Amino acid sequence: MNGDKFALISALRRAAARIHDSKDYQWGHMGRCNCGFLAQELTPHSDREIHSAAMQRHGDWSEQLNDYCPTSGSAMDDLIASLLAAGLKIEDLIHLERLSDPEVLAHLPGTRKYLHHNIKEDAALYMDTWATLLEFDTGAVTINSGELSLTVI
Repeated sequence: MNGDKFALISALRRAAARIHDSKDYQWGHMGRCNCGFLAQELTPHSDREIHSAAMQRHGDWSEQLNDYCPTSGSAMDDLIASLLAAGLKIEDLIHLERLSDPEVLAHLPGTRKYLHHNIKEDAALYMDTWATLLEFDTGAVTINSGELSLTVI
């Protein structure tokens, strides 16, 4: 498996676990929302630093992603550039913020087919499902047994 893809999968799993256990999840806070938690895992920035960078411009994650300019020099664009360098696409992040990627939703466990973008358990489930899809795409298999998680490449 590509090291970058493995790092992204690991970051998705860590972000999902942190969201699930967090008392600080806030969908309306740019550093404590779906994209914010993943950004914390993929960059050295804290939730406060991410939120501060985002507040220098107008809009939520989707709007800021649509306005992304890699040469602007803005703190938010630099943050987005770091996320793209980690293997994400603009569309991935837009879908993450709204929990809306049709492929991820089609592979949710059980009969779940719709998630609420601002419910932390739904955000965690979406990230875990997305990580599993990436593992299958790269040929990795995850075996979960209680607290032990093993990825076979």
